[in-house]
Amino acid sequence: MADITGDQRIQSEVLEGLATAVNHRRWFVELALPFLGDNPIEIGSGLGDYALEWSAHLPRFTATEADPDRLVQLKERLADHPSIDVRQMLLPSTDGGDYSAAVSYNVLEHIEDHVGALRSMAGLVRPGGRIIIIVPAFMFAMSQVDIATGHVRRYTKKTMRAAMTEAGLTIEKMHYANALGLIGYYGATSIFKLAPKEGPMVKVYDSLVLPVTKAAERLVKPPFGQSVFAVARTPL
Repeated sequence: MADITGDQRIQSEVLEGLATAVNHRRWFVELALPFLGDNPIEIGSGLGDYALEWSAHLPRFTATEADPDRLVQLKERLADHPSIDVRQMLLPSTDGGDYSAAVSYNVLEHIEDHVGALRSMAGLVRPGGRIIIIVPAFMFAMSQVDIATGHVRRYTKKTMRAAMTEAGLTIEKMHYANALGLIGYYGATSIFKLAPKEGPMVKVYDSLVLPVTKAAERLVKPPFGQSVFAVARTPL
């Protein structure tokens, strides 16, 4: 079984800071919703922000976390939500399942054997179900924040496509998301050496920049972005 990469304290600080970016989260919630089916599993639920939003639209939802301390926090936060199951999971794994989909946001970049992780996700999903992924984009944006939080890579559509294809998945949808976010992230983390923690920078980005970016990208998919969004099907 793989190790958990990165400084868990720094990861938690970043998660707490990004939790305040409500518009950003709701945009990414909307991206996955059409593909989740009736009983999805999330790999790497963190503090449970996405799990709470997705589960409001679904009859059943399973949240997972690899880090034992964060798992305790996740169970406590979701204890009053009977439609959400919580379990520990670290990929790659040999666990099987019959979930409608496996969704994982900003997790695959932490896993050295990312093809093995994708195969593990496929093993959790019923035949023809979906694998829904968001990962950070472009290696030139790899910063000390990425390294401290345990990122071993950032992706392009080409490298994401190669990993999914090697894992035996059939790609349905793939595009970059949040073009202005990539510019802001690179400037903040690589030039000014800042971490994306809670504060005025995150609030201004989320309230002013993000809505403009989202509206523009509904019309035209950009040639670059802060993230790669991908949806693939498991074999029938």
